[in-house]
Formats: sequence, C-alpha cells, structure tokens
Amino acid sequence: MYNLPNLITLSRILMIPFFVNFLVYKYYGYAFAIFLLAGISDGLDGFIARSSKQKTKLGTFLDPMADKLLLTASFVTLTALHLIPVWVSIIVISRDIIIIIGALMLILFQDDLKVSPSLTGKATTLFQIVYIVFLLLFIVIGKNIDNIKPIMWIMIGITIASGAQYIYLGVKLLNTNGK
Repeated sequence: MYNLPNLITLSRILMIPFFVNFLVYKYYGYAFAIFLLAGISDGLDGFIARSSKQKTKLGTFLDPMADKLLLTASFVTLTALHLIPVWVSIIVISRDIIIIIGALMLILFQDDLKVSPSLTGKATTLFQIVYIVFLLLFIVIGKNIDNIKPIMWIMIGITIASGAQYIYLGVKLLNTNGK
C-alpha cells in the first residue's frame, strides 16, 4: 500500500499548493522549478514502481490523480492570472469532467470494468505538460508567451481528439453492456 513510489506521488500532490502560491505571488522561477520537480517525480515514481515490482492499486489511482490535480491547478491559476485564455482552460477542464462523468457511468453499468488510458489520452497529458512548461519557461526568461501559440493549438487539438475518443469508447461500452 504505502511504498516509495506512492510516497513520491503523494509528495507531488503536496507540491500543488506551493506551486499555486508561487504563481499567485509571481515567483515564476520557483513555480517553474516545482512544476519540473513534479514532472521528474512523476517519471521517477513510475520507474521505481515498475522496476521494483511495487505497483499498487493505490498508486494506479493516485498517479493519474496527481497529474490531473497539478494540471487543473496550473490551468485554473494561469487563467486567473490572465496568462492562459479562459476558453483554453474550459476545453482542458471540460474534457476531464466529461471523462470523470463517463467513468462513473461505466462503473454503474459495467460489472468488470478495466480502464486504461489511451495513447491519445497519454499524448494529451504530455502536451498539456509541455504547454505549461513552455509557458512558465517563457515567463521566467522574459520571452513573449504568444510565441508558444503553436504548442497551445496542438495541445488543444489533441485534447479535443482525446475527449471525442473517450466519449466514443464510453458510448460503445455502454451500448455493448445493454445488449
């Protein structure tokens, strides 16, 4: 249950208030460092869990939750600071809400539900992280954040595609169960 990978994941969750605080008070360098540390810890906990055979149900739940909490906090805070357009955050967060509602529906109607992220879902998380990293980096080094709009558009496209894919798969699973 509690092992090193899970403790690393929990520490990532505990970094979120510090990250948000640094953003709000415009300590962008510290916020950037925490975001990078969170990313490194995400890779580290997964590597340790797989290589030492310490994968747990708790870790399977906590790891993606930590990612979603950090990304949601990032998008909401950066939007509140007028560094990300509101509509971008609406798309990102709406996709996650749709997935959560869909998963809850599947849990209610499916007996043996096995959930795993799709390749598009993993790409969405990766591009959301890349977008936040570049945004923070450009802020820290004083570059114009409009220069990362191509990354934003790719991230938005993959986010929408991923959301559509999860909706399609969810409807397909619900319809299969009803037969």
